[in-house]
Amino acid sequence: MAYIEVKHSSKRYQMGDTVIAANEDVNFEIEKGELVIILGSSGAGKSTLLNILGGMDTNDEGQVIIDGVDIAQFSSHQRTNYRRDDVGFVFQFYNLVANLTAKENVELASEIVKDAMDPVEILTEVGLAQRINNFPAQLSGGEQQRVSIARAVAKNPKILLCDEPTGALDYNTGKQVLQILQDMSRNQGATVIIVTHNSALAPIADRVIHMRDATVKSVKLNPNPQDIATLEY
Repeated sequence: MAYIEVKHSSKRYQMGDTVIAANEDVNFEIEKGELVIILGSSGAGKSTLLNILGGMDTNDEGQVIIDGVDIAQFSSHQRTNYRRDDVGFVFQFYNLVANLTAKENVELASEIVKDAMDPVEILTEVGLAQRINNFPAQLSGGEQQRVSIARAVAKNPKILLCDEPTGALDYNTGKQVLQILQDMSRNQGATVIIVTHNSALAPIADRVIHMRDATVKSVKLNPNPQDIATLEY
């Protein structure tokens, strides 16, 4: 049994008299410790899928089995616990608390779970040892994104979900952030899922899930993922 199994998952929204399918009969599997890219243009259903995987939204039908448990059956309270304990989120915009230092922003996440990692250690791992007492306004965009990754990772989550994590960053900074995410998967066994519209990132993934028109069109396994250092996009 795969670590993540999504089976016949659908999500629809009512807009006036119209029903819009955000996800339609979505099926795929992900193994533990993989770096996965969910690829597709705007409106393909990627973010909806990410929100369902992260317990921020619910599907209308189908199964979303994570580590043997179907989270589609969760109550609102169970979903809250799942988001808190099992999932780390990294967004395109960093969502840092402006009046807290980098270290305090990471501590926010580590305070809500039992097996949290040390904030200073994590910030050092993402290259911010000299910036732990800086406020977000004193950090570059890339540094802020690294704080947000450190905050997500500090929870020691089962899954790290990243929505366009390099979307607001320049090329070189984006590569640094992707390197951190690839290292999390390779060195720490984290299951990392990146949603992006940028097909040039596909070679770095163990698995590429291509979405179009609200459903999965293809799943490709990559036996030899490319190192970020050699990637050009």
